[in-house]
Amino acid sequence: MIPSPPTLPATAAEHALRPPPSPTPIPTAMPAPLPTPLPQPPTLMVQQKPGNGGHPTLADFWEGRARFVLIQKDTGLPMGESDTIVMSNGEFWSYLHASEQSAGTVDQCGNPVPFPGCTVIYRSTDSGHTFTTGDESGQTPVCQFECLQCPCTSEDDHIEQQQYPRVFFDGDRLRLVYEYLGRTMYRQSTAGLTWSRPERIAKTGVWDVWLRPCPPGEAIGKHPYIYEDYECLSGAPPGIYVSEEEVYVFVAAGQNPGGMGCYVGGLEAGGADFRRCEHNPLFKGAAAYGPAAIGPDTNPYFDFRTVSSADVQRIGQGEKARFYMVYEGIRGPSHINPADNQFGLGLARSSTGEIDGPWETYPENPILVDLPGNIGLGHADLVVHEGRTILYTSLDGIVRSRLDLVWRKE
Repeated sequence: MIPSPPTLPATAAEHALRPPPSPTPIPTAMPAPLPTPLPQPPTLMVQQKPGNGGHPTLADFWEGRARFVLIQKDTGLPMGESDTIVMSNGEFWSYLHASEQSAGTVDQCGNPVPFPGCTVIYRSTDSGHTFTTGDESGQTPVCQFECLQCPCTSEDDHIEQQQYPRVFFDGDRLRLVYEYLGRTMYRQSTAGLTWSRPERIAKTGVWDVWLRPCPPGEAIGKHPYIYEDYECLSGAPPGIYVSEEEVYVFVAAGQNPGGMGCYVGGLEAGGADFRRCEHNPLFKGAAAYGPAAIGPDTNPYFDFRTVSSADVQRIGQGEKARFYMVYEGIRGPSHINPADNQFGLGLARSSTGEIDGPWETYPENPILVDLPGNIGLGHADLVVHEGRTILYTSLDGIVRSRLDLVWRKE
């Protein structure tokens, strides 16, 4: 007799009837998620050539084939001036001067900056339609230039007047000029944020003949409605253009009548190494103040007192290449106002492919706005984005606007 198997508890019997468990899976090692890359800071880039993509240029404007149209009435830029470049990530950086009164500006020591102010950057992330103050976090704008010591001083750091900056990147360095007490100052940067110490361009400034005589074209003549404090001028709101071998700096040359002065130096030249261009001044403004009237009838005399604030583009290739310049013309005070109250925006071009040569002015100057104009009109700002020529200036003396150059319709 075969013995019966032992009786198992119910739970044990159920366990015996279950199929053997599947092997426990061995955990597979999963790669850790990659960290989200931090946004790279924008870098400098050589500005595009005007006219790429079939867009018109200032040459087309000169010939009557193109015109400027208002795109953005209020860009957020200060009404008086700016100089804008496009960065590698598409941001627009606009260099200008601002003070504690105008924008809450502080210097790099943290102290408020008096009017007219120091050089700061306004930024645009919408392709140059609107700009905001401060850095990418929207903080209070801080002066670009580091001071020798704290507190900053006027003599060493020009902290209260780094006016009308103009910039140009040639693929190697960003070069910047600005006005300080009538003198033209020169700085350089590799990234657009940290700068060399200032250097004075040659002997720019204002002076009397007892100090040194006036070179041709730099004398200050008589104005019918203002007394001039000095006898000679070579400086004030500047401009800059860098060619393959040389740096050109443009200044106001003389007054009553005024002219467009020019200095030139090598790519490695220090400020004191710059020399006057052979064709200095490149061109002259109106030879006379004109009638006592004020208004559009006086347009031919819009640049009698001062010619300055150059912004230059090279347009065309080979023997047909020419340089085009927008500039500020000031007629000066009128018989009803003791201070400058007549401003215009002028256009000029070189007669050859050389900057240091003869120039001619646009026959229908001033462009955009008739006299009397406004104090922010002449400090115009040209920038090229994707071949399109953009102009920042003030049309009404209240806000700074954006205008685009477009083809005229037949």
